[in-house]
Amino acid sequence: MAHCIIVGCGDVGSRLAAQLVAGGHSVTGVRRRQAELPAGVQTLQADVAAPACPAGWPEQVDYLVYAVAAGRGGEAAYQAAYVDGLRNVLGWLAQRQQRVKRLVFVSSTGVYGQSAGEWVDEDAETAPTGFSGRILLAAEQLALASDQPATWLRLAGIYGPGRGYLLSQAQSGAQAEPLQYGNRIHADDAASLLASLIAKAEQGVALAEGYIGVDDEPAPLDEVLRWLRAQLGVTEGGGELLKRRAGSKRCRNTRARALGWAPQYPSYREGYAALLQRAD
Repeated sequence: MAHCIIVGCGDVGSRLAAQLVAGGHSVTGVRRRQAELPAGVQTLQADVAAPACPAGWPEQVDYLVYAVAAGRGGEAAYQAAYVDGLRNVLGWLAQRQQRVKRLVFVSSTGVYGQSAGEWVDEDAETAPTGFSGRILLAAEQLALASDQPATWLRLAGIYGPGRGYLLSQAQSGAQAEPLQYGNRIHADDAASLLASLIAKAEQGVALAEGYIGVDDEPAPLDEVLRWLRAQLGVTEGGGELLKRRAGSKRCRNTRARALGWAPQYPSYREGYAALLQRAD
């Protein structure tokens, strides 16, 4: 079985790590701060801001998933986390003279700038309007231009346990303007798609340079809020008017599904119903 290292082993990374361990792989989770990771996962405390490869770096690395987060920082934080950090980690591999079977860079559908409800796939134009999308796009290119075989995964808005922003907004009666399309993926499905990419690579399947990670049903934000208000028993939508932070588009998961992957939560209804049931 393979040795997988997850750099930025946070929420999605930990879910991925648990799935990989269950599949018989050995896993190292890299975090800047010490934290408890799933059973069977080796922990390596290291900071991607450091150019020198950290002590304790595994002797063998078959798959590397770069899944860091910039937090709530601004442009400088994004640059440091995604571009500078990735460059340092690529340097760590070079220092150890390691070549992985596949580097997977976790990106975002924010690299797309479409704003009129267009359907978007992996070949669609990338023209991000904000600094976050531009920096992520630069990091994707850095990964692809490296001497490591690389693939990017552009995840849509991640939701799941511990990510209750939209639920709290619906509870307060928040509304949204019609036809502001949003795209989402449950954290478990994001992890299972990453695990599928590794599994396919391990089977010798030639991966594409990139995939979109999203559920089956892009939906307008006002539709999602109406559904959530109904589930919560909030009858009036007189609260805050929410606005999409980045465009309005509908992302396809056709390429990911062609690998044999399918989301456990194909739409917001199944995903949020599970969250609401868990909260009861």
